[in-house]
Amino acid sequence: MAVLSSVKLSLIVARAKNGVIGVNGKLPWHLSDDLKFFKQATTDHPIIMGRRTWESLPFKPLPRRENIVLTHDWTFEADGARVFSALAPAIGAGKALARSAGKSEVFIIGGQSLYKSALPSADLLYLTEVDVTLDGDAYFPDVDENQFEEITRRNVSAGHGNDYNFTLRVLKRLA
Repeated sequence: MAVLSSVKLSLIVARAKNGVIGVNGKLPWHLSDDLKFFKQATTDHPIIMGRRTWESLPFKPLPRRENIVLTHDWTFEADGARVFSALAPAIGAGKALARSAGKSEVFIIGGQSLYKSALPSADLLYLTEVDVTLDGDAYFPDVDENQFEEITRRNVSAGHGNDYNFTLRVLKRLA
């Protein structure tokens, strides 16, 4: 059985060339293949998200995943999710849930402030880099790619449900 410390903290995000990840609480694009990738990567794993990300979901909780919501509002209730008011206990709970399910990862799925807080602790980054520059109101923080190595890359063309060309990349933090 995996040891708690061996459970990886992974961030998964789709970002525009200029770092935009959202506009008015929504994704600024439709990328069918990225949504399939997100579902494949996160299904059966715990996912951690901020309250606004939770509220933006088209249906809640996301199925076949332990949903964890982080909020500063101690009275907030999220039906079908666990609610935390601090990042470290939320990550600890996510890792414990992953370990008990025999999984090796817990995923941070958004939004902006949660990505910024979790990035320094991330073991893996699942980056969908969308080939567009857009105006937005939510951004992914800058990543020092010298701290990571790319372990997979796949280019996907626009069309067939994808608004733009994009690249799916997975980066692993260097030891």
